[in-house]
Amino acid sequence: MNRIIVNSKKAPAPIGPYSQAVMVNDTLYVSGQIAIDAESGDLLTSNIEVETEQVMKNLSYILSEAGLDFSNVVKCSIFVSDMSNFQLINSIYGKYFLQNPPARETVEVSQLPKGVNVEISCIAVK
Repeated sequence: MNRIIVNSKKAPAPIGPYSQAVMVNDTLYVSGQIAIDAESGDLLTSNIEVETEQVMKNLSYILSEAGLDFSNVVKCSIFVSDMSNFQLINSIYGKYFLQNPPARETVEVSQLPKGVNVEISCIAVK
């Protein structure tokens, strides 16, 4: 098994004992991302659209570090603190998957790290 840790300086550093992503053979497993701007260190939660956009940017930075992009994504998991935000999250998320969107689930949870409203992880294949 070929296992490589992938970290992008453009994405926020992990806030616990995990890697941003792990590439195993041709599959990249990306840890859940929240709306931290790595450059400023700010948590961008002023509204759900801004928050979701930053989450998607963080995912893109990690995918790019591995030489991939959203067209390589085969599965996403979305965790939300309030399902009433689903349509707004979906409208931002959908801009990144205009054709052949990946499989996914969206789950409402009671809390997310740092009190955020949305966290998204993904799996991508070369």
